[in-house]
Amino acid sequence: MAVKVRIPTPLRKLTNGADEVAAEGRNIAEVIGDLEKNFPGLKERICEPDGKLRRFVNLYLNDEDIRFKKNLDTELKDSDEISIIPAIAGGM
Repeated sequence: MAVKVRIPTPLRKLTNGADEVAAEGRNIAEVIGDLEKNFPGLKERICEPDGKLRRFVNLYLNDEDIRFKKNLDTELKDSDEISIIPAIAGGM
């Protein structure tokens, strides 16, 4: 299934500047694999070496955090939208 993935500014150098890309997959893990195939280096920026999502990266499926769903096993349907959101920290 085809889904739309929104790419944050820090990762756009891997997508040739695109802020949105299309990806294929039945679940989030498959979409990440498809993104890696088409945009090498993207997966290592959002996933740990064991394949789990990095702690400082949030993925939203249609505005809902996948951690409150089935995480990387969250199933998708055509026209879903995934947003990659890097966590922001800092301050005093």
